Amino acid sequence: MESTTCAPSGWRRFLQRINNEWHEPAMQLFMVIVLAHWAEHLAQATQIYILGWDLPDARGILGLWFPWLVKSELLHYGYALVMLVVIWALRTGFKGRSHTWWMLALWIQFWHHVEHAILQGQALVGTNLFGNPVPTSLVQLWVPRVELHLFYNSVVFLPMVVAMYYHMFPSAADEAQHGCSCAFKARPATASS
Repeated sequence: MESTTCAPSGWRRFLQRINNEWHEPAMQLFMVIVLAHWAEHLAQATQIYILGWDLPDARGILGLWFPWLVKSELLHYGYALVMLVVIWALRTGFKGRSHTWWMLALWIQFWHHVEHAILQGQALVGTNLFGNPVPTSLVQLWVPRVELHLFYNSVVFLPMVVAMYYHMFPSAADEAQHGCSCAFKARPATASS
């Protein structure tokens, strides 16, 4: 187990609880947030590729009412940072194979966060990379932003789903290490009277 000696005791206790007795509700809340974010990206892709909307008009669901949301690099960076922190905070609740997959999602999200930090840096400085008219991430030099973020969200989400599968249906060895109620347990057979 990783050392948390430099962390304040209240933070240590919180991390222990969200990775043990609060792990299941913490994961459920986190998945609601992740799925809502996914819905926004899928709505934007639907607006562009199915409904044929122009890119500036395709803002997802919330962006229709709050157009500044789509243009706010700070909001996108903040979400990427929150995702990174929450994935990191929940990592010790995963054991065995589920931990391996969860850590893969963490490292991919770390890179996604770096890309958003590059975008946020350009927005703060007021100068875009390579003279582009809008803030541009590194991979965005080759892949358009809408498609790139669908890709990033997919490659972070898929290992999270695999991790949750192995966490909810653990091997006997992994289940012995569980400190939470996430695992589905087979119901014991009842004797008929």
